[in-house]
Amino acid sequence: MGSSDPVTDAERERVRELHAAGKGRNEIAKVLGRGGRTISAIAAKLDPPISFDRAAEVRVATEVRTADLAERRAATAQRLQDVAERELEKVNAPHTYYDWGGKDHDFDTYDAPEPTPADKRALMGVVATALDRSLKLAPPKEEGGADEVGSLLVGLFDRLRAKHGDH
Repeated sequence: MGSSDPVTDAERERVRELHAAGKGRNEIAKVLGRGGRTISAIAAKLDPPISFDRAAEVRVATEVRTADLAERRAATAQRLQDVAERELEKVNAPHTYYDWGGKDHDFDTYDAPEPTPADKRALMGVVATALDRSLKLAPPKEEGGADEVGSLLVGLFDRLRAKHGDH
């Protein structure tokens, strides 16, 4: 890549043109058959000097990517919350069971008033997993925190005791 030939005015102009076309230092070096350090030295001596520093561009691109990922995580967390709520509704709802069996491989269905305990446990596992992942992707903001929840529960408990006359 490197060359000991002196840098020509045509090469300097070509560096400026390629830079203006959005080419990076290494691309320009490859096109001109020069080393990257030589291209950097040429760029620094131009009037006005040009720079291949893309830190600001990279920072903006990183911020945009980070914001996009945060938005996607929030959307995924919302979908997981929806799954949890939908599955939770099934825990005490009527359930249709499908059955294949017997020597003739008969197909049958039957409706139950609610899922079996094993099926309820499976549904609750789905609910718990979906909620856990949702909360990891989008943790709730601390507004009142545990102290506020505790105060609300104590107030509710006191009202219930007063209503039922328990002391």
